[in-house]
Amino acid sequence: MNQVLMDQLNQWHEDDEHQRIVDTLLAIPENERDYETISRLARAYNNLELYEEALHHFDSIAEAGQHDPLLHYRVGFALYHVNRYVDAVQELRIADQLEPGDEDIEYLMQLSVQRAEKQQRQERRIAAKKEAALKASGSEVVEPFSDMSLDDFWEDSEYAREAYQSETPTAELIASIEEELGYKLPSSYIALMKQRNGGVPKNTCFPTEDPTSWAEDHIAISGIMGIGREKSYSLGGDLGSQFMIEDWGYPDIGVVICDCPSAGHDVVMLDYRACGRDGEPEVIHVDQEDDYEVTFLADNFEAFIRGLVSAEEYDTSEEDKLEDLHRVAHGKFSPLLEELCANIIEVDQIEQRIRRICTRIVEEKGHFSFHADERSYLMYDVQFWLYTKSYPETSREQYLGIYEKMIAFGGEFGQGGYAPSFISDWLDRRKKEGRIVQVNGHLRFTEQSIEELVQQLQEA
Repeated sequence: MNQVLMDQLNQWHEDDEHQRIVDTLLAIPENERDYETISRLARAYNNLELYEEALHHFDSIAEAGQHDPLLHYRVGFALYHVNRYVDAVQELRIADQLEPGDEDIEYLMQLSVQRAEKQQRQERRIAAKKEAALKASGSEVVEPFSDMSLDDFWEDSEYAREAYQSETPTAELIASIEEELGYKLPSSYIALMKQRNGGVPKNTCFPTEDPTSWAEDHIAISGIMGIGREKSYSLGGDLGSQFMIEDWGYPDIGVVICDCPSAGHDVVMLDYRACGRDGEPEVIHVDQEDDYEVTFLADNFEAFIRGLVSAEEYDTSEEDKLEDLHRVAHGKFSPLLEELCANIIEVDQIEQRIRRICTRIVEEKGHFSFHADERSYLMYDVQFWLYTKSYPETSREQYLGIYEKMIAFGGEFGQGGYAPSFISDWLDRRKKEGRIVQVNGHLRFTEQSIEELVQQLQEA
């Protein structure tokens, strides 16, 4: 590979232009690609999150690179991201032997060892559960919660009644929801829903052996979804199980039964992988913040309910709030947001005004996230105005694609995720209100809307 091409590839790598690297290197005839070419091609695939394709190319130079610590690290990186943790550990140990003391290698190896151990525990547990199920077939059925009082289980609040709680489910409704979801609901879940069909329990935390993005030793839930379609947080509701799977990308392995305080970034699910669609599912936590990592919670729904404990045992809300307040006050803006703010002359100190609005959001919610409330809509408006001012020839598809690079996944000044439907809903609403118009396929605010937005920012 000549030096000019190498310098260009290095620059594209620094600029996150990984697809350009792939396109350029694939244009080189296969029989003319040397070790360095293939290694850089596979690295670019890694950076595009096309890990299987990366592994295919890494495999073609495995013999030539057996003494290259960087190659073993990159292979381990790809294996880690396709959940082949045991294989990842093997590659990273070789990399560590070839280049002892490298912090990146050591860090990824530590994560891979933890995930490999967790994966092996899960596999042993699933095997044991299948064996126990075979032995228990024909055993006497015990009534769910027969020795547990549920009188003081639920929190009685207006929010719970409006967002979660439905009428007692009929046999017909249960059958209809099961058919819609494609899974038979556990008898213990149905029994609890007949006692109260969805709501917020008084105890909202569940201990875990493994850390998640939420906490080191537990997860928290906001509520338990009822059997129905009318309430937003019901199995068939507009924020129910299918919404979380189809819109948020959660794995299609069962039924989402609990939302969490992260506003969509983690959920609790019934997992039917080991038992089949008509069996007794395990209860798991799925962590969108950690590439949809699955953490086992309980053997069944009843065990999950019995294991819930008070949030007072794990209360870190004040610490979390202080952390987010510091983030919005001092966190570095993403490169794109910095660029857009630099082009604004209509509002003085635009960066500080954005930080003030986001500070108020954290103060009100206790965390940094945008939803469908007034201040969130203001921030959607601000980001759209900033972007379309710098890039006026922007289509709907282009904007929805670029949105996450401003704040949602903005690094230090960021939220670590977002729900695409919130953005598309905001955009549809603004178009319906006539505040955003489309001209020749390009979106923009009307002049009056810009004046109103600038006034809001001046008052921030």
